[in-house]
Amino acid sequence: MTNQTIFLKLGGSLITDKDTPYTPRLDKLKDLALEIKTVLDSNPELILILGHGSGSFGHTAAKKYGTRDGVPLAPTEHSPHFLQKWGETEKGKEYWKGFAEVRFQAAELTRYVMQTLLEAGVPAIPFSPSASMVSNNRKVTSHNILAIRKALAARLLPVVHGDVAFDEALGGTILSTEDVFAFLAEHLPPTRILLAGIEAGVWEDFPARTRLVKQIQLSDYEKMRAGIGGSASTDVTGGMKAKVEEMFGLIQKNKGLTTQIFSAEESGFLTRALRGENVGTLLSG
Repeated sequence: MTNQTIFLKLGGSLITDKDTPYTPRLDKLKDLALEIKTVLDSNPELILILGHGSGSFGHTAAKKYGTRDGVPLAPTEHSPHFLQKWGETEKGKEYWKGFAEVRFQAAELTRYVMQTLLEAGVPAIPFSPSASMVSNNRKVTSHNILAIRKALAARLLPVVHGDVAFDEALGGTILSTEDVFAFLAEHLPPTRILLAGIEAGVWEDFPARTRLVKQIQLSDYEKMRAGIGGSASTDVTGGMKAKVEEMFGLIQKNKGLTTQIFSAEESGFLTRALRGENVGTLLSG
């Protein structure tokens, strides 16, 4: 298991009650932090970057304001009010108020994640996209990657998360953890990406959930994509189908990369996944 770079995402459905706004699952967070600690202690050579979703924190506010779809910077040039600063209009103020609220709620959840990691003895440090990333149509174009490199060199665990970001085309938007991973993969190529949630993996017959697909190769994906469902709870960044497609996009760009979608609800499953076992659905090229 040495000489690996793993991106691990703790999904919002796993670490929050996604149907009850602003509710963290603190006991689950503590258990996951202890599993991460155990794996890092047993394999000092492992390079790990942790990400987490927003769950009932960011998604609740984001849906209210439609932030993922964009926060316009100004009216079009055909508008008679083109010269008026958009942020000073009532509608503009409301959009940007929502942008700020989503950022606040995302940071609140990150605080819980950081607290449990530090209490478990994991020296972690957060890197919030809103403070360091700029995107264009939700594709990250600018980020101080050097700071994350420095954290890894110091044996710290970098933590990223779904967050708002200023966007060249959309004014402002929301970047999912997968959006952030896609950028980081260009600079710190991972050998594996693990997406831990509450679903056991990709179901062939969602929502019946009777036939779990253990492995999907890129060549087989097109045949089954119509059967992959969305999310049962509010998720403004897309459900399972979007995640599978995003992961295959990264697999195509990163030779040898595999990704796994699995449930970390049961104690020990995260440890097993980090150590290389397929406990859910494995995606490969």
